[in-house]
Amino acid sequence: MAPKESFAGWSAWRCALLNAVEQRADFSRIRYAQCWEDADVLLEALDIKPGSTCLSIASAGDNALAILSRAPRKVIAIDISRAQLAALELRVAAFRELSHSELLALMGSVDGYDREELYRRCRRHLSPVARCFWDQRAERIQFGIGSAGRFEDFVRIFRARVLPLIHSRRSVEQLLASKPRLERDCFYESEWNTVRWRLLFRFFFSRFVLGKLGRDQEFFRYAEGQVAERILHRARYAMTELDPAANPYLEWIFTGQHSCENLPFCLRAENFEAIRANLDHLEWRCCSLERFLESSSDTFDAFNLSDVFEYISLQSYERLLCRLIHVAKPGARLAYWNFLVPRRRPESLATFLQPLKELSDSLFRRDKAFFYSDFVLEQVL
Repeated sequence: MAPKESFAGWSAWRCALLNAVEQRADFSRIRYAQCWEDADVLLEALDIKPGSTCLSIASAGDNALAILSRAPRKVIAIDISRAQLAALELRVAAFRELSHSELLALMGSVDGYDREELYRRCRRHLSPVARCFWDQRAERIQFGIGSAGRFEDFVRIFRARVLPLIHSRRSVEQLLASKPRLERDCFYESEWNTVRWRLLFRFFFSRFVLGKLGRDQEFFRYAEGQVAERILHRARYAMTELDPAANPYLEWIFTGQHSCENLPFCLRAENFEAIRANLDHLEWRCCSLERFLESSSDTFDAFNLSDVFEYISLQSYERLLCRLIHVAKPGARLAYWNFLVPRRRPESLATFLQPLKELSDSLFRRDKAFFYSDFVLEQVL
């Protein structure tokens, strides 16, 4: 039996939490036009079986769509932001209407198509709200919907304004070229890891600049430690321990596009038809996770929780875990990332939730979306 809480206590806590996040953060525009979370890691962690029921934070929709490739009975994607759901909805329309190569073009991964015409073909599949949102953003569509978010604007500024002050285009090409591990180490230390790289990286990815240009300052409320130093450490890991030539997230940061052989899971040709075949199993709701859990009658086999615990207090995190356990089937798995706020199952819930630490640590070592400091996987007992 899951831990119990009084309705009054839960309701009061929920109102306080919603006030903190919904009212102080800006959700009027797309924050993330791509999911900067590795779906390969997520899918292996959740071990989704055909017929499963899954709950996913929507974000831009990439990972909710990736889950569809596993033929679940239902995926419910939720987000507090209508802008994020508009991003998901246009992706769904693109999977329905376009070929795989046209989808890549609309995203901005590749060139060679009239993106405005591709959007016009997708438009009839959109709800009035999503249609109105995208009709007002023709310029964003022209450059590819995968670059339409605030965080992608932040990355673009880094790529266009900061990176040229540090390294030449040839150096970037060398970084992204496939090479053995020892050569990657040697290149990073002798060619890439210059004083200018460290200084400008630390400045641009500082809490102040990242909060002004990339993430809302409200999302740093519970952050610990030096933001830039952590990201710099993880970036080195992605450039040496992992292969930059096989990392679509690094490739987009440094080039603004994807190569066809180096794509996130939901954009790969081999996954296109499986996702398209299961689009009718996807639902989306505009609400907070707290509000959804209060009203849902579904029970779930798998939870993609993104980094939602990053933005709430430790006490709120524990209470939200209790609510998730209430709607979880025995054996259900919860997956989430930590960026700057350490969150793992508290001892008070040890009876109900088991950490799968060996598996999560193994998956984190392969995580190509290198911004995060930890990946957490837990299973309902």
